[in-house]
Amino acid sequence: MVERLQKVMAEYGVASRRKCEELITEGRVKVNGQLVTELGFKVDKEQDQIEVDSKVLKPQEKKVYVLLYKPVGYITSAKDQFNRPTVLDLVQDIKERVFPVGRLDYDTEGLIILTNDGELTYRITHPKHNIDKTYTALVKGRVTSEDVVKFRQGLLIEDYKTSPSKLYIIKASLESSLVSITIHEGKNRQVRKMCSAIGHDVITLKRISIGDITLGNLQKGSWRMLTQPEIDYLYKLGGNTND
Repeated sequence: MVERLQKVMAEYGVASRRKCEELITEGRVKVNGQLVTELGFKVDKEQDQIEVDSKVLKPQEKKVYVLLYKPVGYITSAKDQFNRPTVLDLVQDIKERVFPVGRLDYDTEGLIILTNDGELTYRITHPKHNIDKTYTALVKGRVTSEDVVKFRQGLLIEDYKTSPSKLYIIKASLESSLVSITIHEGKNRQVRKMCSAIGHDVITLKRISIGDITLGNLQKGSWRMLTQPEIDYLYKLGGNTND
């Protein structure tokens, strides 16, 4: 079966499909010994040999799905140029090569999924699928019902307007407020920027769920394998990927 190169790379556990696209455009991928930099390039998994950084790819024997409680102070990537700890440092007991699904900021804690399933990663992270991600945030000042309306209407941040989102006030005082925020976008530091846009800078931020998948009783820095029903749910949540 002929498929796009980046999709096959993701299926083989190289990285997410978007990251695989970057590897291709950076000139780090060869097919049958020939350099490929075109994102539309298609390959046959049965016949073509794919190399990334001169290493021949092989299909993943076993798919792995991990739910991790990321603490503050860890980078959501495989490597960091400043040698800061990464989320992969927390799952060294896992033999398979895994990568993060999406990202959480260095100074944000909470739920992150790690896997070597590129197709599931694509389904969860593709903007068109509108998957809810819920956070709890401690912010400066008293959040009001007017702020709730602003979130619902969408906020202008830098050069874009956010999609309508949900803001619930859990507890509020003059000094600070504890709120729940649900968005389905994933732009860089979006929740923090949204809070700043309504005049309430974030003090602490924690992602507690992706769809119906929650942290549960996990402690900071700990992880567990996703159950098969949870994996099936995430695939269903991601919808169709024929694009």
